[in-house]
Amino acid sequence: MAAAPGFWDDSAKAQAIMRDLTKLRDQVSVWEALSRRLTDAQELVELGDEELAAELTNEVANLEAQVAQLSFETLFSGQYDDENCILAIHAGAGGTEAQDWAQMLQRMFMRWADSHQMVVDIVDESPGDEAGIKSVMMAVKGSYVYGRLQSERGVHRLVRISPYDASSRRHTSFAKVEVWPDVAEDIEIEIDEKDLRIDRFKASGAGGQHVQKNETAVRITHIPTGLVVSCQNQRSLTQNREVAMKILKAQLFDLEQRKQDAEMAALKGEDVDAAWGSQIRSYVLHPYKMVKDHRTNHEVGNAQAVLDGRLDDFMEAYLKQKVGQSLPTP
Repeated sequence: MAAAPGFWDDSAKAQAIMRDLTKLRDQVSVWEALSRRLTDAQELVELGDEELAAELTNEVANLEAQVAQLSFETLFSGQYDDENCILAIHAGAGGTEAQDWAQMLQRMFMRWADSHQMVVDIVDESPGDEAGIKSVMMAVKGSYVYGRLQSERGVHRLVRISPYDASSRRHTSFAKVEVWPDVAEDIEIEIDEKDLRIDRFKASGAGGQHVQKNETAVRITHIPTGLVVSCQNQRSLTQNREVAMKILKAQLFDLEQRKQDAEMAALKGEDVDAAWGSQIRSYVLHPYKMVKDHRTNHEVGNAQAVLDGRLDDFMEAYLKQKVGQSLPTP
């Protein structure tokens, strides 16, 4: 294919095809390797050698774990489920309480990503007034990242005894999580420069002395939609602008996809939730400990484990429900 005449005439299109081809080859190779291991295990069983029993038991356990993982991946039925993603967290109303909760969520997602050998880059971060963060935007790279993290989009609610309240009263805090597939390189969206307001400012945080001296950070406002993207983690104004534009394209694409989905649901007579950021999950730390997803009703009692990144069960429950809803009614 790559050697075909004219294939590389359109470099961007050719690179996109090669990326898709690489993904498909990687997926096929995983199943072929699993098939070979199953065949080898079956041959061990047929030998009936008791000395191989321990080795066979261990291999069966490993195969069961891999089959379970591959079965989970079959739930990724969306067009962009195998893409990387952009994840943003915004503290809700409530000052320090909400800002601390936003940072707890950031830690939760970073621990989840680390447990799956994913790479997380902080694109932009706004620190809280006294503690926590007001907002953060992260680029997450790995296997089926968007397919997994799409389940986290919405408002997350925390109930706990506030560590910032001298009277030790119970507080409820909210934070909104946004997730977009990182498909800016694979989609064509025309953005008119006249629709953009671009502001430069001095970055805050890590990055060296130049961060404090030069206006390297960028804030881009898309006037027609009101979308705002900031980036300050790169080392130059040009790099920050390129990353911000990439994220803006992803947001505009996602906005259009959601609009089309809502219109289709309305035509089908389905209930359309007007509250885009409706509450999806509650994390209760007092008077009891529980995390419950309000869409799937999946809940666990070990709230600390969830806050430490154990999110796969919630993601799987969401994906199973999503796949079930998309199946035609018999």
